[in-house]
Parts: sequence; C-alpha cells; structure tokens
Amino acid sequence: METKVEALQDNQKKITVTVDAKEVDARIGKQYKDFAKKYNFPGFRKGKAPRPVIDNVLGKEAVVGTVTDDLVNSLFPLAMDEHDLIAMSKPEFELETELVQAGKDFTFSAVLETRPEYTLDNYEPVTVQLPPATATDAEIDAQIEELRSYYVDFKDSPANTKVKKDSFVDIALKATKADGEEIESLTTDSRLYELGRGLFPEAFDEELLGLKKGDQKTFTINIDYSTIGMGLEETGDITFDVTINVLKKQVKPELTDEWAKETAGFETVDALRETIAASINMQKEQVMPRLRETEALYNLQERLQGEAPAALVEAEEANLLQNFFMQIQQAGMTYDAYLQQAGLTPDGLKEDIKKQAADVVKQDLALDAWARNAGIEITDTDISEEFIKSGAEDPAALEQQWRENGQIAMLRAGMRRQRALEQILDTLVVEDLPENEDAE
Repeated sequence: METKVEALQDNQKKITVTVDAKEVDARIGKQYKDFAKKYNFPGFRKGKAPRPVIDNVLGKEAVVGTVTDDLVNSLFPLAMDEHDLIAMSKPEFELETELVQAGKDFTFSAVLETRPEYTLDNYEPVTVQLPPATATDAEIDAQIEELRSYYVDFKDSPANTKVKKDSFVDIALKATKADGEEIESLTTDSRLYELGRGLFPEAFDEELLGLKKGDQKTFTINIDYSTIGMGLEETGDITFDVTINVLKKQVKPELTDEWAKETAGFETVDALRETIAASINMQKEQVMPRLRETEALYNLQERLQGEAPAALVEAEEANLLQNFFMQIQQAGMTYDAYLQQAGLTPDGLKEDIKKQAADVVKQDLALDAWARNAGIEITDTDISEEFIKSGAEDPAALEQQWRENGQIAMLRAGMRRQRALEQILDTLVVEDLPENEDAE
C-alpha cells in the first residue's frame, strides 16, 4: 500500500491509503475461497462453489463489500503506525469508490484529530530543588523532639497564668441539657483538657480564654452531640459549669544519655542519633529517585508552550479513576471509607483527579517536545526488544497483534518519553531546598 499524510487545521490530519489493483484482486480471490469454504452451496462440495454461484446466493456485493471493510479496517491502523500518528478522535472515512473493484486500485482517506506537537520555551538542563539526600541535624533533632513528646510530663503553671488557645487545663465540668438532665458522661471533677484539639466545639474553648486557676464560669452553647462522642446523638443546648482546677504546662524529659538508655535502649544520645540518621537515610534512599523524577517533570511541564487538550485530559481522568477504584478495591476499602480517611469530599476527589490528569497530559506533551528536539528515535528493533522483555510466551505474535490493532504508535511514544526522561534525569541540576521548606 501507499500512504500519505496531509496536515490540516487544529491538529487535524488527513491520511490517504492506496491499495494497488494486484492486492485488491488477491484479496477478492481469497474472499471467494473463504466464502466457498464457510457456506454450503447446493450441488457443490464445500470449497468448490464458483464465483457466479456465490454471487447469486450471497449477493453480488457480498465479497467486494467484505473486502472493502477488511482493507479499511486492517490497513488504516498500519498507516497510522507508519506515520507515527496517535488519534484523539474517531476518524471520518472517505472512500474514493464505495466498494473495491477488480483490476483497479482502491483508495480511501480518513480525517482525524491527532496529538498536538508543542515546543518548550527552552531545552536547557532541568533544575530542581530537593531536600538533602542524607539526614540533616535538623531532621534528626525533629525526630528526637517527637520521641521526647511521647514521654512528656505535666506540671502546674503559676496560679496567675491565663488560659490561651493552646493551653492544657485541668477542669471540673458539669454538663446539663436544656430540660435539666445532667449528662453524666461529660460531668467530672477533674479532666485534663487541651484547647484547640476539637474535643469540644470552638465555642466551648472561647468561653475558657482568659480564665485563671480557681475561676468558675457557666455558659450555654448549642451542640451537635455526636461531635463530642460519648454515645450522644442529639442536637441542642448544653449548659456547662466549668471550674479551672489548675493550668498545666508540658515538660519534656531532658535529653541525656540516661534518658536515651532508659527510654529507647541506647547507651548514649549519640547512638540514638546515629540510629535515627540511618533510618532517615534508608527512607530517603527509597523516596529520592521518585522525588527527583516528580520534581523534574513538574519543572518541565512549566516550559510547555501550549494547553492540554480537553479530550486528552478527559481520557487520562477516566484512566486515573479506573486505577483509583481498582486500588481501593484491592486494598479492601470502600469508596466512602477512603474519602473519610483522606479527609476528602467526592467533589474534592474529583477536582484532585482532574488536576492530576491535566498534569500528566502536560508532562507527556512536554516529554514529546523534548524527545523531538533531542532527536530521540525508537526503531523497530527497539520495539521488538520491548516485547521480548515483556515476558510474553510468544513475543513476535504479540507484537504482530499490536501492529494489526494499531497500538505500536502508542508504545513508541511511551518509549520515547521514557528515554527523554532518562536523558533529563542524567543532566538534572539539583539545588538544596531552602531550609524549612518541603518539596511538593
């Protein structure tokens, strides 16, 4: 076959395929033989019915109609792969003649939208900011502080200390419903309460601000009982009678060799720090390659000269959603349980996935642009080797199937992007992330 491609407006292309008369005749002949073997024709052994009989029984256009459909369906994907085109829309076919004709060339064409070919605003090595590859003193200190917070002690604050938004207070509490019934599950002579943690509504905390040891206050607030637990499921006014027994302050244990030995089983604080550093280094060793790649792709994405087409974003969004539901199903988790655990709403999740889909499409288009600029090519040998590496029982047969289905262009594009990414990572310029900042 002969093919040619004509660029139209708005990323549309017209691909024209011409099949020579010899191929057309060969396919017509083969189709007559296939029908002769497939159907029973009275008076003739299977496979021996002549063409006039087949035409008379099945109709004069049965063979040429089937050949026409087969040519279009089988050759169009091959033509797309030949010109390395990836469709974004269904093709609109146009046949030069309605059906193939014996002894004549057959030509058909298709108009379709293809992936856009954008450029980048520059092709210089990518620069990213990353946290140090090994544990820093600040990171080690942070983990030690977290460990010390597990063993915190509480001591009384001076009597004139006022309650603030983050205070710890020991309170006596009496809670009463509007009808005068006392809520026993909330009533107590002594409870250590931390403001700002959400155990009680914010309005409750505000009533305590400014109080000191020994102060008493009575107030009423409307509460959805279920928000404070305790097995309550009503909504209504609750009157609280609160007495500040004493304000408390957190006291962390002193960081000494003795504490390190008694608490964590290390002979010295230095030994504890070394173990924490080793743990951080192991985590970073696992995370840093992916973080390098992620930051490089986001940087490259910003260089793209063009917007992500809606059709590509929608397709990627559907793909991400399918993968998401497969993952939570494999994890044995329900959709509602995931949303609750992640602190998301259905609309929030949808927006997150939509943004992620747009990022993926932009990054793919940016990698395509880098690959074109760098002259990265994927040969047929590269394609065949990819199928061999796939572990398929018959790599050659699988490759042929992909070619017949028009899937090679997608594979080739993915391989080009991977090589582009490898090239970008090989030349990546890494700068230290400013102190107290986290990589996105």
